[in-house]
Amino acid sequence: MRVAAIQLNSSDEVDRNLEGAERMVRSAAAAGAELVVLPEKWSALAPGAVLRELAEPLDGPIVTACREWAGGLGVSLVAGSFSERVPGRELLANTSVLIDAGGEIAAVYRKIHMFDVDVGGVAYRESEHEQAGEEIVSAKVGPLDLGLTICYDLRFPELYRILALRGATAVTVPSAFTTATGRDHWQILVRARAIENQLFVIAANQTGTAAPQFDSWGHSMIVDPWGRVLAAIDEGEGHVVADLDLEDLAAIRERLPSLASRRAAAYRWPEEVSAHA
Repeated sequence: MRVAAIQLNSSDEVDRNLEGAERMVRSAAAAGAELVVLPEKWSALAPGAVLRELAEPLDGPIVTACREWAGGLGVSLVAGSFSERVPGRELLANTSVLIDAGGEIAAVYRKIHMFDVDVGGVAYRESEHEQAGEEIVSAKVGPLDLGLTICYDLRFPELYRILALRGATAVTVPSAFTTATGRDHWQILVRARAIENQLFVIAANQTGTAAPQFDSWGHSMIVDPWGRVLAAIDEGEGHVVADLDLEDLAAIRERLPSLASRRAAAYRWPEEVSAHA
């Protein structure tokens, strides 16, 4: 199955971002991609107060546009993530939507892990304006069992292991991974999640700067279950395309059966550890 990861330099200008995303989705589809993945907050990358103003429900213009692109082009589309206004909630959700080739919503994932960190001289506090999701989500896309994750989730291997044990053969990681962390951690983490769970990882990242302090690493990539980088882009907007060989995945799992060799009965979770322990 041919897949594409799109890399964008989004801002707080929604119309501009929509135009750029549509152009890239059409380009990826023209290159033969059957599944296209947009980055995190592709429709609006901005501070929390601005995101609150720009947030939309699932039936708003942003997801509607994505459904039209997917249905019109006959491709499945992971609409990266966008700031979702959820009925009955005060805080927003950081939401990834999987849209099938008929333009229908096939799955909705709300980011579980909030990016509350201090890196590169910037304090990020996603939990001040976003509510963490609670549900691990996967869905069928053609021959793939596709797991949905978002950006900071990449640092939590438990999530990816659960997806693998539930049958995932590929995972998407729409991201706005910072330059401060990305230069040292991005490729290592993407490849590690692929190797340890013996699945494909499609990681679509933001690139470049956006006001007031966003600086994204880029380097979107598609990685196979052996940890090989099948396709990658450095900086700047664009997309990468790769063919996912599920027979190769099956062969890797057979030759090196690490998932099958797990000894779940021997594992015990430790007591909770504080951030300052």
